[in-house]
Amino acid sequence: MRLSRLFGRTLREVPSDAELISHQLSIRAGLIRQIGAGIYSYMPLGWRVMKKIEQIMREEMDAVGFQDMMMPVVHPAELWQSTHRWYEIGDALLRFKDRTGHDMVLAMTHEEVVVELLRREVNSYRQLPVLVYHIQTKFRDEPRSRGGLIRVREFTMKDAYSAHASWADIDAFYPQVYQAYTNIFRRCGLQTLAVQADSGIMGGSASHEFMAVSPQGEDTLITCERCGYAANAERAVFVKPDVPKTPEKPAEMVATPGCKTIEEVANFLNTTPQHTMKAVFYATGGQVLFVVIRGDLEVNETKLSNALGAPPDLHVADAEELKLAGIVAGYASPVGLNGFRVIADESIQMGNNFVAGANKEGYHLINVNYPRDFSVDVMTDIALAREGDTCAQCGGTLKVSRGIEVGHLFKLGTKYSDAVGATFLDQDGQAKPLIMGSYGIGVGRLMAAVIEQHHDDKGIIWPVSIAPYHIHIVSLGTDKPEVVEQAESLYADLQAKGYEVLYDDRNESAGVKFNDADLIGIPLRLTVSARNVQDGLVEAKCRWSDRRETASLEQLYQKIDGWLASDPAV
Repeated sequence: MRLSRLFGRTLREVPSDAELISHQLSIRAGLIRQIGAGIYSYMPLGWRVMKKIEQIMREEMDAVGFQDMMMPVVHPAELWQSTHRWYEIGDALLRFKDRTGHDMVLAMTHEEVVVELLRREVNSYRQLPVLVYHIQTKFRDEPRSRGGLIRVREFTMKDAYSAHASWADIDAFYPQVYQAYTNIFRRCGLQTLAVQADSGIMGGSASHEFMAVSPQGEDTLITCERCGYAANAERAVFVKPDVPKTPEKPAEMVATPGCKTIEEVANFLNTTPQHTMKAVFYATGGQVLFVVIRGDLEVNETKLSNALGAPPDLHVADAEELKLAGIVAGYASPVGLNGFRVIADESIQMGNNFVAGANKEGYHLINVNYPRDFSVDVMTDIALAREGDTCAQCGGTLKVSRGIEVGHLFKLGTKYSDAVGATFLDQDGQAKPLIMGSYGIGVGRLMAAVIEQHHDDKGIIWPVSIAPYHIHIVSLGTDKPEVVEQAESLYADLQAKGYEVLYDDRNESAGVKFNDADLIGIPLRLTVSARNVQDGLVEAKCRWSDRRETASLEQLYQKIDGWLASDPAV
């Protein structure tokens, strides 16, 4: 491709609304252009990268035994109603009516279509397992698009689905998909960390996220260097510090003027946060929920949501909701409080004689004990793991980092097959529900994550495997016939040998051309200049190295494969 004919141009200025480096460089290098909030066009350079990523995906999924297919992006509402997600998912699911007034949705994922096809097509254990995937458009009406391709509304996803006859079958198959994902990310030059994850709206018994570790990531990762434990903060477990118990004492009300926070109360009463109970209020379905946890811990909202059956409207209660419920903010406790559903973290059983609110402005209770002084409706783990907590597996120290989710594996189980009656006849002729798995990768997000990991202050550094082109020819001296002749000949010869070549034939200065070459980030740059042509040489430079070397045309063709193979990313 001649750069003079390439649709899309490079930009010198950093877009004012682009915070992430991948967003900045994707715009500046001419990979993408924004059309609306969270909606992008992929320009020719960016689309070439996308297609290469998709090809790697296809090769690895095919190797596992998946079959490529295509499912529609517009779904009848009945499919989503049959699995109940029409009612469970909020505004992220874009609903609309067609010209006949029929309710429809834009697909945010394809479990509903797959399970309907399985219901129709599979009737015997002899047809199992079923393994299918497609690469298709999705739409999620995100309330807050950010980071360019990191969080968008319209995106391309490779989503795969499997159906099995038994849990033993999916348990045996799941590691194969896990390995396929490991291969995909490795071949794309992306370093990832697989972590245990919450299943969220997808449901199911188990899931893993593949995270590209990045300080710009939206997800919080909890890891243990000693044993290798890794989990999303939404799922992470840890050892909660025990507090030695002392003989129970009678509860007593004490004045705590102006003390509303855990720290203020603990300091005023000369105790520690571990010896206090924290009250946090949430609301769902018009009801205020009382959540209580030991004062040195924080509530994990995902764990709380799961404990409550994942209500879609769960949120921290606002001041108006607290006022209507008669809550004395800063001084509340479950002691003597009626008419509220109480959800407690198991940490309130680890210790005793706690300080808690007295439900009276300016007062707290000391020596509060569970279950003597109050009862709870749900007792479970709803605590958030943090930096420095103790690993539940080995006793090591947990670390916190940030990551970008680039892939997700789910063991869905029978959540969807039970909902729609997707069954098969086993060897004994008994009808059994299909056991399903779901496996997704966002293609554009993967591309952005690669840029996050592979760039410098000059621009992108593409891994050879997904670079839009292999070689970037820079012609210096388009007004000199001998330079043009040499560059044109080199361009034709390299393409004839099977290399993908971007040829900068523009009438621009050397500085502009070199800056654009670094910004776009093609792996190998070959420079044709008047001086080198006179000496019968071409200058070569790999994008990931500062080293420049010259070679004759004969040597050049012998060295190209070696230069490209020296890519440290793959």
